[in-house]
Amino acid sequence: MTTLVRWEPFRELTGLQGEVSRLMNGLFESGARTTEGWAPALDVWETESELVYAFDLPGVREDEITIEAHDDTLTVSGGRERKVEEQNERYYRFERRYGSFARSVGLPNGTDDSKVTASYRDGVLEIHVPKPEEAKPRRIAIEATQPDLEARSAE
Repeated sequence: MTTLVRWEPFRELTGLQGEVSRLMNGLFESGARTTEGWAPALDVWETESELVYAFDLPGVREDEITIEAHDDTLTVSGGRERKVEEQNERYYRFERRYGSFARSVGLPNGTDDSKVTASYRDGVLEIHVPKPEEAKPRRIAIEATQPDLEARSAE
């Protein structure tokens, strides 16, 4: 059986543009990428009672990490500096990122910021966010009113 695939020239151009951009960035990168920003890898999972966010932050000291929860957004920021210990400058490759970082993720509506906890061990920052209680519909009773006799007699 033969499958027909519609050719989409704009998708092809977008892919080509991405590849050329990646190639050009690779050609013009210098060896000193110390001030370039980066974003840590993130895993998110859910338990019965909470959401857990795990950020990979190897080489970042605990006192350099800032965690903020505001308007249903969790922001983790900080920085990692490159230690200069080389005796000669024979580097062949720089892949690890240094400098400042900030990563924001959305929190469920109604999250109580005061109940958010965090722990940092072995270069992994885990943030535990309790799930907000689900809004339950409130039943509204209809008040029984007596018909206004004076208003009817005026008619």
